[in-house]
Amino acid sequence: MRKILGKKFFERDTFEAAEDLLGKYLVRRLGDKEIALKINEVEAYDGFEDKASHAHTGKTERNKVMFGEAGNLYVYLTYGMHNMLNIVTNKKDYPAAILIRGAGEINGPGRLTRFLKIDRKLNGKNTSVKTGLWFEDRGERANKRKTKRTARIGVGGAGPIWSEKDYRFILID
Repeated sequence: MRKILGKKFFERDTFEAAEDLLGKYLVRRLGDKEIALKINEVEAYDGFEDKASHAHTGKTERNKVMFGEAGNLYVYLTYGMHNMLNIVTNKKDYPAAILIRGAGEINGPGRLTRFLKIDRKLNGKNTSVKTGLWFEDRGERANKRKTKRTARIGVGGAGPIWSEKDYRFILID
């Protein structure tokens, strides 16, 4: 069973969507090749108050996608070299997104985007077969006992309160 996750899946609470993404598949079409990787690590960024989020200071040219429709891709460059893949969640005008940190055997969001040839050309596009990047439910259910919540990675600049929040979700095999 292959069911493409659409806007409805992402148009809800960011933390529920993040946890539910564990065990789903990130699918990338490159030419006539299709690559599907099981998602095993994500981080949630939710709302105006989240000081680790790009949106905590308001809407900018860089983060405006986060304020858009659920199911849109938010791809940005960090450290001048790594593209980061996020999927927008919740309702329009409420800035929230999920960073895809790991899938399949690939750990690290920069390695993942490099492997899947994801760049900023996808920023603002809707996740779909048409854009060549989408999420699928293949009927596997992540065992809640095999999921773990921890602090996000690399957000120390947000201060101790926000950098220590358990907004990172991991699927443990």
